[in-house]
Amino acid sequence: MKKEFTAKTVEEAKALAVQEFGVEEEKITFTVVEEPKKGLLFTKGEAKIEAEYEQTKEDAAAEYIIAVLKNMGFEDARVDISPIENGAMLDIKAEGFEDLLGKKGEVLDALQYLASLVSNKINRDYFRITTDCAGFRERRKAQLEELAGKIAATVKRTGRTSALEPMNPYERRIIHAAVSEIEGVTSRSTGEEPYRKVIISSTEKRSGDRRGGYGGDRRGGRGRRNDRKPRAHFDITTSFEKDYKKPKPEDTMASAGLYSKIEF
Repeated sequence: MKKEFTAKTVEEAKALAVQEFGVEEEKITFTVVEEPKKGLLFTKGEAKIEAEYEQTKEDAAAEYIIAVLKNMGFEDARVDISPIENGAMLDIKAEGFEDLLGKKGEVLDALQYLASLVSNKINRDYFRITTDCAGFRERRKAQLEELAGKIAATVKRTGRTSALEPMNPYERRIIHAAVSEIEGVTSRSTGEEPYRKVIISSTEKRSGDRRGGYGGDRRGGRGRRNDRKPRAHFDITTSFEKDYKKPKPEDTMASAGLYSKIEF
């Protein structure tokens, strides 16, 4: 974005540019086109500058979030930006906003999704936006890791597969990563968004029932036919899960990190 500004002095023209672009002066490139001429008694003419501001992806995301929060009544809202791998972390600062995050951070997730869309409209290069507020993400990560440990322990003890409640991709990655560190269990995701969930299963083989005799049961003699009906096999997969077996990127988290590109 490039625009010319005119004022009595160069500094006043720069101030107009800062106000117009709504960013710090350090983020704007200035070119002085014309300066007022100083005479013996007074200054003639005006100062004219050319101001250019190239909006970055993280700035676009931060400005969007601030605008949303101010419309929600958080006039003191600001965003601290810090770099992360392939993107930026936007730490939201607004008095009272933490109370609205939701138990699972639903508001943070919504802002993160929308800010990512705004950010990645600038060009085709993917840029990952992550939102946080008052350390919520780290606390939630610890809760999910603890949950994964407890569920995995139960699965190992009972041998029964366990399905967790539906989670977003970010939270499923945390569960997958935690389970990958525990021997004797494995995890996969099933279902379609927003009901996609993690399934934790045991990888340890359980010994089956022994049968006695020469093809007979424990009650009979040699060669006696076993009239016992075969044990029924119960399929624990729900009808919903049977309909959706398409693999997802986060299903193979054993070798991947906690974070990856989000497909919109």
